[in-house]
Amino acid sequence: MYKETNKRSIVKGISWRVVATTTTIIIVYIFFGRLDLAIAAGLIESVLKIGLYWAHERAWFKVLWGKKRIEPFNLWFTGLPLSGKTTIADKVYVELEKLQIPIERLDSKDIRDLIPGIGFTREDRNRHMHRVGFLIQKLQKNSISTVASFVSPYRESRKAIREMVTNNIIVYVKTDIETCKARDYKGKYEKALRGELQNFSGVNDVYEEPQHAEIVIDTDRMSADEACALIVKYIKMNYVK
Repeated sequence: MYKETNKRSIVKGISWRVVATTTTIIIVYIFFGRLDLAIAAGLIESVLKIGLYWAHERAWFKVLWGKKRIEPFNLWFTGLPLSGKTTIADKVYVELEKLQIPIERLDSKDIRDLIPGIGFTREDRNRHMHRVGFLIQKLQKNSISTVASFVSPYRESRKAIREMVTNNIIVYVKTDIETCKARDYKGKYEKALRGELQNFSGVNDVYEEPQHAEIVIDTDRMSADEACALIVKYIKMNYVK
């Protein structure tokens, strides 16, 4: 969201007055045939009307009538590790930025880098989700929407997020686990299967599928670009009209 600054209002006033003053000078010259009178009239009018235009703009800026506030929303991407959450969420974020609404991108990896030492037990994950929910709350108080991507495998933590934030939209990126394994260039699934990684969602820890997701993306039937278009369309229809 952009704020109209004083400088911008002044420059707009000057650009408009150049056009308007030229018109005034031409009209006065046509009627009176005196160039000096025409220029004097144009200059006096310009100085007065630039000031009046600026005052008029600033007065209307403070009037809320006719303005519609964009309610902040939270797009919460959930799914198995390597289901495609981050890829789709990144694309959606780029498209929503083009709508010139205040929006931030939150990804599990970035948040864990900021808060080191977070475990992967059920208790640790649920506690971590409350931290993320608190962060989103603070952003929403400043009318900032969010695009968040977290495995968030437990229903209770997703329920907590829904209760904590405004206009929470769960996007379930539904992907077959074999597809996730095929995408696993770091070998995390193999390590989990060998027991080297514990509490790994979908292997040695549960992933509880969302029961009430607003949007379900089946990556076996839909490309990342198609999923992005579908989600952006949903936001435009419900929040950015």
